[in-house]
Amino acid sequence: MGKGGNQGEGGPEREAPIPTFSWEEIQKHNLRTDQWLVIDRKVYNVTKWSKQHPGGHRVIGHYAGEDATDAFHAFHPNLDFVRKYMKPLLVGELAPEEPSQDRGKNSQITEDFRALKKTAEDLKLFKTNHLFFLLLLAHIIAMESLAWFIIFYFGNGWIPTLITTFVLATSQVQAGWLQHDYGHLSVYKKSRWNHIVHKFIIGHMKGASANWWNHRHFQHHAKPNIFHKDPDVNMLHVFVLGEWQPIEYGKKKLKYLPYNHQHEYFFLIGPPLLIPMYFQYQIIMTMIVRKDWVDLAWAISYYSRFFITYIPFYGILGALLFLNFIRFLESHWFVWVTQMNHIVMEIDREPYRDWFSSQLAATCNVEQSFFNDWFSGHLNFQIEHHLFPTMPRHNFHKIAPLVKSLCAKHGIKYQEKPLLRALLDIIHSLKKSGQLWLDAYLHK
Repeated sequence: MGKGGNQGEGGPEREAPIPTFSWEEIQKHNLRTDQWLVIDRKVYNVTKWSKQHPGGHRVIGHYAGEDATDAFHAFHPNLDFVRKYMKPLLVGELAPEEPSQDRGKNSQITEDFRALKKTAEDLKLFKTNHLFFLLLLAHIIAMESLAWFIIFYFGNGWIPTLITTFVLATSQVQAGWLQHDYGHLSVYKKSRWNHIVHKFIIGHMKGASANWWNHRHFQHHAKPNIFHKDPDVNMLHVFVLGEWQPIEYGKKKLKYLPYNHQHEYFFLIGPPLLIPMYFQYQIIMTMIVRKDWVDLAWAISYYSRFFITYIPFYGILGALLFLNFIRFLESHWFVWVTQMNHIVMEIDREPYRDWFSSQLAATCNVEQSFFNDWFSGHLNFQIEHHLFPTMPRHNFHKIAPLVKSLCAKHGIKYQEKPLLRALLDIIHSLKKSGQLWLDAYLHK
């Protein structure tokens, strides 16, 4: 007799009927200690497994009680591999009468976006041009070599040192864009090779941590510009962003800093300090606290190589100052590029939108040119990157017209700006939010 215990002798075994759930029931499981989510109408209990998730437990928690289908497909190029881990987590499926989307999300936009992604796959826009990424790596190594040669040949005077600093800052920024590609699994078909090269570039070429980056950056992609979910808008009371936060701070009479002047002090504590002060400290402490010895070893290999190369020219103290000046310059470049696409857009609490709409609300583009592509690591195509994070960046310009068409069909604004205007809009946005805070602080 089979496991079911109620079949006739010799009859086929019957599988137990899979439980079905309503959205009302699923949405109750949105706590840190109780997390369910839905993928392709299947319901999964990820409470315990989330701690093992390679992208970090927080990114899964951000979708607890929701449909995570499009986010799941966006982040995982090798679905057959991932589904092996999902089978033990399955607890049921949506009841037949329940819609596929929760909280009234726009199902037509979702269907159209999935059709667009299928078109991109048919056009082979997820296929990598490996020569493109090889040339990017080669030009970074060439800059590293040139920097050493300048000091070796011309000496450690002020002019050679300044030139070398700008060359190394440029190589660091470009290495940052390149590790971003591998971190998003957008180069190789097999995730394993992306992870290996990612650790090499972010660790050995930048002195940072792949796991720290994964856990932070995937949260940003999953819920961009959402307070308490996107770490990139957690400004630790230094800045107030968007419209809701400054008004809330103003009503509650919160004044950690004079926010009506944040567009001015941004120049003093934003671009200059993010990497050399905040990120550098956070990365090192994260690796130590989490006992991430592999990433720490990679980071040590970067610092060892740097100091072995430049201590003979500058001494220990001089090499430390040299390194931090490079980080200082890199930080300016990084902050301006990464904020021009996001800080100027909607920043608010969780609105529970479909994937397509949520990404368009939080991102904008900068016009394409050879310089803009190189300068920003193709993050001038931030919209396309957020919609298709595993797409190789050299294909963003090919999918962009189709994204524009879908936006036009559904009346969604597709924002694209000149580079200078995008940079200036950062300051305008900070000034606007600061004024909202001041008005609420004084009058509400």
